[in-house]
Amino acid sequence: MPTEVKTTCPYCGVGCGVLATPKPDGSATISGDPDHPANFGRLCSKGSALGETLSLEERQLYPMISGKRVSWDAALDEVAGRLGVVIEQNGPDAVALYGSGQLLTEDYYVANKLMKGFIGTANIDTNSRLCMASSVAGHKRGFGSDTVPGAYEDLELADMIVLVGSNLAWCHPVLYQRILAAKEKRPDMRIVVIDPRATNAAQTADLHLPIAADGDVALFSGLYAHLANAGAFDMRFVAEHTRGMEVARDAAEDWTIGRVAEATGLARSDVALFFDLFTQTEKVVTIYSQGVNQSTSGVDKVNAILNCHLATGRIGREGMGPFSITGQPNAMGGREVGGLANMLAAHMDFDKADTVSRFWNAPNIAVKPGLKAVELFGAIAARRIKAVWIMATNPVVSLPDADAARRALKNCGTVIVSDMFATTDTARCADIFLPAAGWGEKSGTVTNSERRISRQRSFLPLPGEARPDWWIICQVAKRMGFSGFDYASPAEIFAEHCELSGFENNGSRDFDISALVDRDYEALEPVQWPVLRSGAGQKRLFGKGGFFSVDGKARIVALNPPPPRTLPPGQLLLNTGRVRDHWHTMTRTGKTPRLSAHYAEPFVEIHPDDAERLSIRRTQLVRLENAFGSAIVRALVTDRQQKGSAFVPMHWTGETAPTGRVNALIPPYTDPISGQPALKMGCATLSPVDVALYGFAVSRVKPKLHMADYWALAPAEHGWRMELGFWQRPEDLSRLAHTIFGVSEDAALTTSIDARVGRFNIALFDSGRLVFALFLAPEPVLVSRQWAVEQLGVDHGAAATRANMLSGRPGADMPDPGPLVCSCFGVGANQIADAVVGGCHDVAAVGEALNAGTNCGSCRTEIRRLIDAHRLAAAE
Repeated sequence: MPTEVKTTCPYCGVGCGVLATPKPDGSATISGDPDHPANFGRLCSKGSALGETLSLEERQLYPMISGKRVSWDAALDEVAGRLGVVIEQNGPDAVALYGSGQLLTEDYYVANKLMKGFIGTANIDTNSRLCMASSVAGHKRGFGSDTVPGAYEDLELADMIVLVGSNLAWCHPVLYQRILAAKEKRPDMRIVVIDPRATNAAQTADLHLPIAADGDVALFSGLYAHLANAGAFDMRFVAEHTRGMEVARDAAEDWTIGRVAEATGLARSDVALFFDLFTQTEKVVTIYSQGVNQSTSGVDKVNAILNCHLATGRIGREGMGPFSITGQPNAMGGREVGGLANMLAAHMDFDKADTVSRFWNAPNIAVKPGLKAVELFGAIAARRIKAVWIMATNPVVSLPDADAARRALKNCGTVIVSDMFATTDTARCADIFLPAAGWGEKSGTVTNSERRISRQRSFLPLPGEARPDWWIICQVAKRMGFSGFDYASPAEIFAEHCELSGFENNGSRDFDISALVDRDYEALEPVQWPVLRSGAGQKRLFGKGGFFSVDGKARIVALNPPPPRTLPPGQLLLNTGRVRDHWHTMTRTGKTPRLSAHYAEPFVEIHPDDAERLSIRRTQLVRLENAFGSAIVRALVTDRQQKGSAFVPMHWTGETAPTGRVNALIPPYTDPISGQPALKMGCATLSPVDVALYGFAVSRVKPKLHMADYWALAPAEHGWRMELGFWQRPEDLSRLAHTIFGVSEDAALTTSIDARVGRFNIALFDSGRLVFALFLAPEPVLVSRQWAVEQLGVDHGAAATRANMLSGRPGADMPDPGPLVCSCFGVGANQIADAVVGGCHDVAAVGEALNAGTNCGSCRTEIRRLIDAHRLAAAE
């Protein structure tokens, strides 16, 4: 019988527990762990589909140098040798390592130890810089330490939840469903969403504040002043446990409701309502994420939120406190081991370099901060850094000014990449490629957003020559002549990590897990830190003070809100972010058809008024352009988007949609304290693309799309789906089809031509099976896409079935499910509409009839919109 393995999800910072049961064919059955305190058995659409991402297709399973296969010994010797030469000739600061929140804590620990402890440079940073650095800096400025004080349980105990810059419904759906379940039990619970966009989270809120870009500091400064004037400060807590209250009050006193409304673009009545709700509700949890952090004023935004909780004493007690939600599964674990360039291990700063040096017996330890992510790639471009090692991330897509990042790597003397795939935009720049183990194959720990450490356990064998990151790092370290890297397992690394957390600590640092040294690593249960030798994990911190500043008091920070954002003439504000079913640059989620079906290509959300003004029609291709770069994506016209702004997801890459790399347009501007880039603060002109021919296709074989000027490729059941665009109409459309799908010139194509409107549909059938179908038209192709995808698995022996395929529409006896809404159960919009007309008038009824919305729940707001749209038809 297969053995069920308890592990954790590799996606967001919720840190859900997963039960994985491997199958003989190399796949696995995935379900939520009902005993894990983060999710209690619930998984989101991405987590539910993890079993579909485990194939070895396109995995790189052996080391390469300059694109040629080599042995591990040769690859490791080359890495160690090249790094050694660079250090000898240029010093340790000429090398750098760029890691990822996808690394396990043990991987992170030895990477940091190698770079800072033995090579002697702090030029090790991570893609967590792009997601949580402003929270880290804000925590340290306010609390004296990078501490998240609360627990997920507080989200259910609160009487009011304030979501700031967080589309929790899509980006952390398991947590959002916990909140909605609590609200269902206690309808008086209030949810306030502060976000420029009418996100899915905003659409289920009691109050949505569509704030202007970077208006958060002004809003929370005004709230702070309002709380002071209303007598809502906890003066005892303030006096005993904080400093700076009065100076901060002086700085905020002019931020009246009227001034806040003007600075934020909000209605005075909505500002007043929010201030009153916050003032009158003691149990408030303020959740914030990328909309706060990814800004040139990100740290000030964090402290503006902390100020309101500190001044009212609403921190570290049940149902109240500020709550930073991390974007990656181990962003916090990386922070614990010093994975950022401006910190040392175990939450120590560089004034503790001697402490870490003595513990590691590392006389060459770095004594000053290194280069943060954007600075680091700038130094690569300037050739000050001559060798860089990139692990488990894709900066050529995810960094701002992404084209500059690619140019920097192309011109770098040595680029080493450790990854699962050699085909990512970043891996294509590698001189040396090292095949790393993936989720399900490696073992270690991760820490989620509530400071909970969980085991990630392997349940699959290492494929080919893939190796865990910790092993690769230690092998290089030993070849460079460094001692202290003779670990036999991740358990030994974790034990050393625990020991360092307690070394010369004595309560002076927040992070202390020294008691975990005495626990069985293999059987380790999820536990929140700190875990002192004197007791168990601690759920909440700071309820009775005990901050980690020199004097033990928190700092309430005086702030100066930035002026409202102004845009260059003719440009829209450009905001980047995520969609429900995809993760980062899709190296994992892009492998599963059902996750790709919700949004199969990159798009830009624009308000109808902006679309009309710019002559952009629905579903047209749109060019976004500025001084840094350009992108071409599909137009999604919606009033969920504010006028004067545009939203584009950041997931698409050179592998999936080469023109959709939106971060190429984002300038490399950063917060001056945290170094976090303002990924939500670009601007661009938008214009319709003059497209001669649009196309959509489904195919059993992977197509060759180099002939198309625009293309977006996604997996489908039994094959592939793709969107196409040609700036000039190809002369021979039949030959085009032969070339794209790699079929012989004498293959018997079936065609359908409507010369009147310029439509040209082509298909190839083989023994009743559809090989491919290509639909071409001068306007965006009107084809039922989800139905067309399903035809790859249908018998097309009958002439009528083939005729339907060529028409792009099902016959009367073949229902069309419509665009995918529920990824968990594969339910389309037309099926939901039919259910509404048939009598399902609420989300629960639709769920009972179709299962839609009954798993992760992240599609419920879309279901509700469909119910509203079809309510009149249902009533007739």
